[in-house]
Amino acid sequence: MAGAKQIEHESYRVIVLGRDGSEVLLVPDGGKLALPSVEVPRWQRVAENLTEAVRSEWGEDVVCLFEPATEPLADGGVARYQAVEQLRTRGNSQKPTRWFSISTSRPDSFVEAPDYAAVKQTVGMCNREIEATPSDPFVNLGWLHDLSGWIESVMRPMGIHLTGSFRQLNASPSFCLIRFETDGHAIWFKAVGEPNQREFAVTCLLSRLFPSQVPRVLAIRPEWNGWLTREAEGDLLCDVEEIRAWRRVAAELAEMQINSCNQASELLAAGARDLRVDTLSKLIRHFVDTTQQLMQRQSKIPPPILEPKELLLLGDSIRAAFDVVERSGIPNTLGHLDFDPGNVVVSPQSCVFLDWAEAYVGNPFLTFQYLLEHYRRKYGNESNPE
Repeated sequence: MAGAKQIEHESYRVIVLGRDGSEVLLVPDGGKLALPSVEVPRWQRVAENLTEAVRSEWGEDVVCLFEPATEPLADGGVARYQAVEQLRTRGNSQKPTRWFSISTSRPDSFVEAPDYAAVKQTVGMCNREIEATPSDPFVNLGWLHDLSGWIESVMRPMGIHLTGSFRQLNASPSFCLIRFETDGHAIWFKAVGEPNQREFAVTCLLSRLFPSQVPRVLAIRPEWNGWLTREAEGDLLCDVEEIRAWRRVAAELAEMQINSCNQASELLAAGARDLRVDTLSKLIRHFVDTTQQLMQRQSKIPPPILEPKELLLLGDSIRAAFDVVERSGIPNTLGHLDFDPGNVVVSPQSCVFLDWAEAYVGNPFLTFQYLLEHYRRKYGNESNPE
């Protein structure tokens, strides 16, 4: 049972910073100190689950900053850490905790010496004593207060105000995804860094070109590669049971792609991936050569190791398929390489497509095939979407 729990959950030691980073929340433990810890469901959003666990188990409202480097433990294991900033005390902790001055703490103050190193690393990053780039705004203490003030300035002319409630879904030094409650409709703020920095320019362009089919961008924060959008009304396609909703999504997708036929240059300039046939054809030889090198390194069978002759035949087959596509006359359009039902919001009035980090220009049916495979997974191969 213990092994199953380890597989299903991951343990995080939480570095809770308060008082502008001068204090850290610790747990007295036999004359020494330990960091609060929480269990986070494996394969789920760490920031969302961790902030909820810290609130319910330790009585603190926090916002995630980043994940410091892991540290080896005395028993040979590895500790995972999450740096967070305290916002307010919400309730009682399940275990006694105290705030301690970071400047007076020592390695021998902690039950586990790596905890002290992780705290010092976190403070160094937050104070910019350890190298961090200007494009890593979310290592800074107070960034949520700064962001909230900016959002208020954007929303005030619309007669809308934040309520103070929010849900943080993802966090890293350069990436942020957070949902804010208002006294009107909810809003989302998203910011991206490498390798998804292209999503900022692509999203801004799509909001202008297809305002009814992507979330409406209310304002941008270029120095953070961030944008603010109004929450799309409706339900995620993955939560919808009616088959007719899937047909509507396919129709809306087709309409959007048809309308994008003349936008290829603009989309590519914004950062959409180039999956046009003529571009991909130039990569076939590189693909075959790289695969041959990988086959030579393969040490485990199955799967069978492909011989060079087989890989050359594969390259010829790909080239022939590209020739068929090119002769078909199907135009290059906007496409989405992560067309998951969780990225589609449907309502009686509209379909809205989210998360365009994997936007491309190329054959439109690549995106439709994503949708079709998810449909078959949900309803079975024998189900007819017609």
